[in-house]
Amino acid sequence: MVKHQPFQVYEKQVFVSLVTGIYGCRWKRYQRSQDDSSRWECSWFVILSTSFLLLLFWAYFWLVAQNDFNEFNWSVYNRSGEWRDETVPIVASTIVGFSYISALMILALFHISLGQQLNLYWLHKIGVLATLLTTISGVVSVEDVWGEEWGVLLVSLQFTAPFLHIGALTTVTALSWLVAGYVVRRERSNFQMMVLIIYIIILLALYLAPLTFTCSCIMDHHGLKPRPDVIGRRGAPMLAPENTMVSFNRALLHGASSLEADVTLSVDGIPFLMRDHTLRRTTEVGTVFPDRQHDDASSFNWTELRSLNAGRWFLERDPYWTVRTLTGRDRGRIGNQTVCSLLDMLRLAVRANSSVLLNIRRPPPGHPRHRSWFMDTMWAMQKAGISHKRVTWTPDTDRGRVRGFQQTTNEKLSVSEIKQRGISSLTLHYSQASHKEIQEYLANNVSVTVYPVNEPWLYSLLWCSGVPSVSSDAPQVLRKVPYPIWLMNHKAYGFIWVTSDLVSLAVVIGIFSFQKWRMSGMHNCNPEQIMLSAVPNRCGGRDVNIMKEKLIVSELNNGLSSTEELSLYPENADTRYCHGGLSR
Repeated sequence: MVKHQPFQVYEKQVFVSLVTGIYGCRWKRYQRSQDDSSRWECSWFVILSTSFLLLLFWAYFWLVAQNDFNEFNWSVYNRSGEWRDETVPIVASTIVGFSYISALMILALFHISLGQQLNLYWLHKIGVLATLLTTISGVVSVEDVWGEEWGVLLVSLQFTAPFLHIGALTTVTALSWLVAGYVVRRERSNFQMMVLIIYIIILLALYLAPLTFTCSCIMDHHGLKPRPDVIGRRGAPMLAPENTMVSFNRALLHGASSLEADVTLSVDGIPFLMRDHTLRRTTEVGTVFPDRQHDDASSFNWTELRSLNAGRWFLERDPYWTVRTLTGRDRGRIGNQTVCSLLDMLRLAVRANSSVLLNIRRPPPGHPRHRSWFMDTMWAMQKAGISHKRVTWTPDTDRGRVRGFQQTTNEKLSVSEIKQRGISSLTLHYSQASHKEIQEYLANNVSVTVYPVNEPWLYSLLWCSGVPSVSSDAPQVLRKVPYPIWLMNHKAYGFIWVTSDLVSLAVVIGIFSFQKWRMSGMHNCNPEQIMLSAVPNRCGGRDVNIMKEKLIVSELNNGLSSTEELSLYPENADTRYCHGGLSR
């Protein structure tokens, strides 16, 4: 008799194998399944999504917190007593973790799009859980050590919100393909309706989100105020050791209009410049005076202070990763720096015709100069010959004795309190001053200086807000910002907003309609025809039929009739039948 025997030929699915192999270590066809994912695997997808969103938040926080990396390291130093750049391991681990979780998230979405069962490999589960727990512990640690820094997020949104809105809208619009594919199934369930309702709510919220935006740079360019003056905060501490003559000279060379310094009084009444309460971080006091390295800086006399090197630490620790850019001559000058007196800094300001902002730390009780600190500071100013109008100082005390000088305060006060105290300027952290409050201060002739401003985006934002001056650790960076990074009038942004919403809506409606048409077409077809028509017509380079029997002549000793029998076994949508054998 003649017996017809089909041969199954599987077409390679390289992309599917790659996706399922990396995500779930299922490289073989028989390991894959198009059944619905188990609740256990769906739970792991939720954990993966949570890790991705938390890491996205964490990465964005450190991206905008670059403005304050020096403040973070200083906070850690005050707790640990050791100076090191703690931001490097944090940023490096964030990049690695975010890249890893993002790759897994993309693979998971491909699984859903291809109809493959989610089955995360056990090693990936350990990695996702470890990443999630590490990120949570990082958030808790930042809250403990640097909790005030969370305010940078709200400030940054005033600058990045329009761009984040476009990115979020694009992402949610693209996800409509997966949502539509799940919702338009023939089987109906309450969970499907819940998914659809949640998606619609999120989409509508994104469409209307710009109504809540407060962006200073959305304004008419004719209303843009003059470029804010840049104050060299402790000079240019990214290019030279802080509060040294080299640092102040560098600040003036890079366009700083004023200089800011931290003033402390020595035990013999000489005002000198030092930020910390001790000398450990910025001098070699541990070598010269090992028994006094933890003593207050004001407990040293001027002769002892002058004997300390105040520049070598900068070359050894390279706190801003800028030492490699210095010439040999610059390194020699920095290596020979000593503790700077207030008198030397004021004389430099007089020669450069610049103003100064002094943060004076009053000596502690029991110090020989505790009561005479004001007269000691006045003596340095008079000897330097600087005009009183060019000197602004804090704290806001002894107002009766400081007549003729401009006093500022670091407190956020109301306009009535400012007038009551007779203060003409405020020095505020950038997270304390909103656009509306800045405009109110300026309308009442109160000058506002914002600190610290080290990144171009923050400088641009404050420029649009009308801030007259900023205090910066990086005048060399702000010098390269001749105009706000972006500036857009309300009509232009309104057009972009409405257009992006309409395009997104049209794409979402189109995707839902296409998915519904696609599913209805599949329901109306014979499943066997779908499987056969899905296979390309090629085998060994020759055009052949999708189904082709191989005739085998066998003996008629099995008791069967001599009639021809046709056996068709379409077992897989990727099966091909070729005459002459099995091919892959």
